[in-house]
Order: sequence, then structure tokens, then C-alpha cells
Amino acid sequence: MPRLYGFDNQALTRTRAEERQVVREAVGRLRAGQSQAEVAAWMNAEGHRGTLGGEWTTMTLGRLLDNPAIAGLERDPDTGELRETGRERLIEPEEFVWLQENRPSRLGSHRSGQRREDDYEYLLTGGLGVCGQCGQQMTGGRTSAGTPSYRCPTTFEGRGGCGKVRITASLLEDYVAEHILGELARPGAQAALEEARARMAAEADEVRVRITNLEKARIELAEPYEGRQLSRAAFGAADRKIGDSLKKERARLRFLEQIVDVPIGGVEDLARWWEHAPHSSKRSLSVLLLEKVLVHPARARGVRDVDDRVTLHWRADTVPRAS
Repeated sequence: MPRLYGFDNQALTRTRAEERQVVREAVGRLRAGQSQAEVAAWMNAEGHRGTLGGEWTTMTLGRLLDNPAIAGLERDPDTGELRETGRERLIEPEEFVWLQENRPSRLGSHRSGQRREDDYEYLLTGGLGVCGQCGQQMTGGRTSAGTPSYRCPTTFEGRGGCGKVRITASLLEDYVAEHILGELARPGAQAALEEARARMAAEADEVRVRITNLEKARIELAEPYEGRQLSRAAFGAADRKIGDSLKKERARLRFLEQIVDVPIGGVEDLARWWEHAPHSSKRSLSVLLLEKVLVHPARARGVRDVDDRVTLHWRADTVPRAS
């Protein structure tokens, strides 16, 4: 497998100064208004070649610029969100985000000339919404008419879910909100919620320390590998083990950090609060109270009743359940 342009090793712990400068200038030219084709032509004219010796094309340059590793980032495999890796970088994270949102050649970018749908903030993605047919996490997406909805995803190779369950986002989210507010109206519910939030805020601090130690261990692991004191197989096995631990700890931290942002204590008019609360606060409250929201198939096409389609699974360690 060829190394990533700009880096001197597969572990991405060392950069090549000359190639790093080429990438930085390429990004600068794009931000100044040049097209991707113009930048690729400039790189070839200057004698710069890819890691296998080939000339740059719009496609090969695009693949490089779409790789979050050039900014010391990676995408969470579950949510697709960008996160820091602690490795070396060629450009800054904010430059990478700019490239994804503004590069003219990217579909939906501000300068692509193609209309981009307004973003919709889904309340139940990331594991909360689950297909009641097959157990796959539901994703957010628009129908052919442009309506935000939740759906069970599929892939061409049979991975993913059954693809048989879809529900309009507003119907599902209104149903969930109604039941969340009903739970919070129980006597003592808000006080119990604040206690649970405080416990999890303390746990979040502990998880951050573990993540820092794991990231440090991953960086230190590269030294014996580069010095040929560690075989490639041994390095790969150890790196995967650390990566698995990091994935688990980061997932737990994301969950805990969402919960910390629940400023619900002392709120009297819950319905009014929910109507005007930021999306992050509503998301935090949903994650704190609910383990998952199962969505079952509709009885018939076009049926909009959700009462018999949705099953809410509440967390037992937050709000006390009625006997």
C-alpha cells in the first residue's frame, strides 16, 4: 500500500517537508479561487508527482484533499464525525473543513453551482433511532420530495440493514418529545436527572484522561517500529488494539459529553422550554433518558399514525420509573 502523499511513513507520525509545503500551497491556491484542475496542472508543471510517480489529476488530488488524515483527523465509523488523532498534519483542521464545504468540485459545496438542501438537525441519529425490523441504527435522509426522514440503510453488498423501515422525522421526533416531557413531569424527575448528570460529568473527566494516555501510547508505539525494533505485524496488532480501545473510550465520551449539556434543573414550563431549546440540549436530554427508540414498519403505505410503530426504551439509571 503506497504511503499517503506528504507523509514519510505508514504510521503518519512523520511528514515530508517538501511535500507538506506542496499540499499547503495547493490548498492556498484553492482558497484563492483556483479550480482543482488548475491546481493539479500547476503541481505537474512544477514537477511534483504522486507517491507512485504518476502525474496529478483532478481525481487524485481530490482523493488526497478528502482524506482527513492530512489534517490530523479521522472520521468516526459510527457517526462520520471528524475527530482528532494526535498524529502529524499537513494542514489545519479548519482548512480541511473549508475544503469539504467550499471546494468548487465538491457536490453541494457553496461554490459548486448546485443547490444544497438546508441542513436538518436530526434528533435521534447516532444510535438512538433503531430499526424495529432488523436492529440496524437508523440514519437521517430526505425523501424524493425533500422531506427529512429516518430510514433503515442498506448497502449493495448486503451489509447494513433491511431497508424496509422509514418514518417522517417530524412525526417521530414530536412523538418522542411528548413522552420525554411526560417523564420529566413526574415528581422528583428533574432532581434525579441533575444527580445523574453530575455523576456522568465526573466520569467524562476520567475518560478524557484514559484517552490522553492511549493517544500518547499510540505515538510512542511508532518509535520502535520506525527503528525496526518492532515488526510490521506486531506494530499493526498493537496499533489496532489501541485503536479499538480509543474507539470505545471516545464513544463513551461522546455519550457523556452530550449528557453534560442538559440545563434542565429548575425549568417550570417544560413544553415551552423544549420548543425554544437549542438542538444540542434536546439531543442531550434524549440521550440521557432513552437507550433507544425502536421504529417498526408501517401497517400500510402512507399511514401516519406512529403510536403502534414506536417503542421507547428508557434508561433505568436516570429518571426513576413508575412501579
